[in-house]
Amino acid sequence: MARGKVAAADVLRGLLGENDNSGGGGWRLPRRKPSTPPVIRVVDRVVTDVLDLRAVEVPYVLEFERCQFESAPDLRQANLAGVSFTDCELPGLEARNLSSSNDVSLLGCRISDLVDLTDAEIAGSVLLRDSRFSVPGGLCVHGDRLTVAGALLAFGIHTEGEMRLAGARIGGNVNLGSAVLENPDGFTLNGNGMQVGGNLLGAFTSHGVVFLANARISSALSFRGAMLSRGDILDETTDPHADPSVTLILDRTDVSGDLELDRGFTSAGTVRAVNARIGGTLSLAGAVLDAVSPPVVGTDPTGSGRALHIDGAEIGGDIVGRGIRIKGQLRMVDTHVRGSITIERATVDNPTADALLTNRSQIGSNFVVRESEISGGLELRGITVGANLDLRGSRLIKPGKYRHQPREKPSLDIGGATIGRDLICARGEKEFVAHGGVRCRRATIGRMANFNGAVLGYKLDSHALNGMGMQVQELMLNVVSPPKGLVTLRQARCTSLDDNENFWNATGFMDLDDFRYDSLAYPIELRDDAQVEQRLRWLRHAMRRSYHPRPYDQFAEMLTAAGNEEHASTVLIEKQRLRYRAVAEGMRFFGPLVLVWSFLQRSMVGYGYRPARALGWLITAWVVGSIWFSVKGPLIEINADDHLPWNAWLYTIDLVVPIVDFGNKNRWQTPGASQWIASGLIVTGWILATTVAAGITRMLKR
Repeated sequence: MARGKVAAADVLRGLLGENDNSGGGGWRLPRRKPSTPPVIRVVDRVVTDVLDLRAVEVPYVLEFERCQFESAPDLRQANLAGVSFTDCELPGLEARNLSSSNDVSLLGCRISDLVDLTDAEIAGSVLLRDSRFSVPGGLCVHGDRLTVAGALLAFGIHTEGEMRLAGARIGGNVNLGSAVLENPDGFTLNGNGMQVGGNLLGAFTSHGVVFLANARISSALSFRGAMLSRGDILDETTDPHADPSVTLILDRTDVSGDLELDRGFTSAGTVRAVNARIGGTLSLAGAVLDAVSPPVVGTDPTGSGRALHIDGAEIGGDIVGRGIRIKGQLRMVDTHVRGSITIERATVDNPTADALLTNRSQIGSNFVVRESEISGGLELRGITVGANLDLRGSRLIKPGKYRHQPREKPSLDIGGATIGRDLICARGEKEFVAHGGVRCRRATIGRMANFNGAVLGYKLDSHALNGMGMQVQELMLNVVSPPKGLVTLRQARCTSLDDNENFWNATGFMDLDDFRYDSLAYPIELRDDAQVEQRLRWLRHAMRRSYHPRPYDQFAEMLTAAGNEEHASTVLIEKQRLRYRAVAEGMRFFGPLVLVWSFLQRSMVGYGYRPARALGWLITAWVVGSIWFSVKGPLIEINADDHLPWNAWLYTIDLVVPIVDFGNKNRWQTPGASQWIASGLIVTGWILATTVAAGITRMLKR
C-alpha cells in the first residue's frame, strides 16, 4: 500500500498544538478525558528528515503504525507519556535518557541500525514483540542501565548483532520466547549485572554467546527449550579454567528461584555458571549439552571440553538431570548443593578424560548417577554426601588418564570422600560396570558399601578395586565376575563382610594387609569345617600362594571373637604352614630340613595350636616304648641288692613323663639299643608333656 509523506516538522507542530488536524495529514489528536493522556497516531506515512524530540516534554502517547522513517527518531532526554512503533521501518532509534510514563513499544518493526535506550527510564514496559534488529557484528540494542518498572517482552524478536542490557533494571519479567538472536562471533545478549524483578524466560534460539554474568534474577531463570550455539571457535587461551566454546555465561549470577535448562534445552558449547547462586533447583532434565571444541586425546584432561561448568556454585535445591545427554565434561568442583543430584538414564560421552569432575563438592542429600552410560571417568575426590552415592546399574567405560603420569585413572574415584549412608555400585536393571575400576581410598562411608552384581576392571595391570583405608560398616562384595586387575583393601575397616568366591578369584594380586572385619554377614557354624577350608582356599588364591600373615591373623581373630576357637586354630595352623614353606623357599640348602621340621610340628602338635595331638603322641610313645621293653626285658637292676618286680609299662611311663618319678627310671640298666630308645623317650616326653601342660593351662585360663 502506498504511503503518504509527512515531514517531521509537521508532526512537531501538531504536538505543539499548531495543527488543527482538519487537513487529513494522516495523524490526528483525538479528544480524550482530561485525566487520560491524548494519543497521537501517525498511520501509513513516510516520515522525512529527523523526528527530533530531544529534551522535549510531550504529554501525549505517540503511536506510529506502518510508518517508514528516513532518519532515526531522536528521543534523547525526552519526557513522553509513551511511544509505540507498530510495523514500522526504522534506521535506528536514539532514546538515550528517555523518560516515559507508559510503555515503549517496537512491535513488528524492522530496525536497521542501533536502538539506543541507555539510561532510559520507562514507567511502563518495553515491548519488542516480533521486531527485527539488524546490525551484523555490532550493537543492535543498547540498554545499559535501562530502568523499566514493568516487563521487557521480546517475543519472537530477531536480532543480528548484540543486544546489550548491562546493568539494566527490569521490575517485572523478561521474556524472550521464540526469539532468534544472532551474533556468531560475539554476545547475542549481554546482560552483565542486569536485575530482573520477576522471571527471565525464553525458549529462544541463540547463535553466539548469551552473557548474563553478575545478573540478579528475583524469581526463576528459565531457558526451557532454548537452542544455543556459536560460530567458529577462535579464542586462544592458556587459562585451564577458560571455556573457549561457551554459549551461556552465568558466572556469579544470583537466581532466587529455579534455573531451568531442560525439556529440549540444547547447547552446542559450554554452559558456564561459575560461582553462581541458585536459590531453587537446577533442572537439566532432557537437556542436550555438547561441548564442540575438538578433543586432544592424551593431553587435555577435559577431553571434548566442558559441557557444563559450575565450579563454586551454590544451589539451594536439587540438580535434576534425568535423561540428560552430554558430550564433554560435567564439572562441579567445590559446588555446594543443599538438596540432591539426580542423573538418571543419562548419556555422558567424554572418552579418555573426566566425564564428571566434582572434587570437594558438598551434597546435602543423595548423589545419584543411576542406569546411565558414561564414557570417561567420574572423579569425586573429597566430596561430602549427606545420604547415598548411588550408581546402581550404570556403565562406566573408557576412563581418562592422569595429566602428568602414563597411568590410567579409575572409572570412579571417591578418594577421601565422606558419605553419610551408602555407596551403591551394584546391579540395577543391568550390571554396574567400571572398566577402570573403583577407587575409594580413605573414604568414610556411614553404613554400607554395596558392590553386589558389579563388574570391576578390565586390565590386569591396573586396579579393579582400591579401598585402601576405607571405613564402612557393611562391605558387600558379591561381584558378578572376578575383578580384572589388582584389589587393595590395605588398612580398610568394616564391621560386616559379605563376599563370594568371584571376589577372591580376582585376576590380580590382592593386598589385604591390616584389612579388618569384625564378622561375616553369614557366620561360620562351629561344625562347618568345609566353609573354613573354603575361605582358606580363597585366601591362598588371593595371595597368589605367597606368605602374608595378616589376612590369616585377621580371619583367626574374627573367629576367636565369635567364640569359634577351634576353627581359629585351623586358620593359624595354615598360616604357620605357609610361613615355613616361605622360609624353605628362601633357603637354598636347608629348605628340605625346614619342611621336615614343619611337617613334624604340624603333625605332632599343630604348631602348638593342637595340644591334644601331643597327648596322643605321648600315649603312643608310652605304648611303643612299653612294647619294646617288654620284648627286651626284664632289664637288670643297677643295684644288685635291689629286688624290684619288673614292669615294662611302669618303667616306660617313668621315662616318658618328666619331673614326676615313679621309682623305676634310674634303677634299671639299659644296654645297647635300649639306651637310645630310653633317651629318645625322655626327650619326647619333655617336648610333648610341655605342650600338653601349656594347652591345659590355656584351657583353665579360659
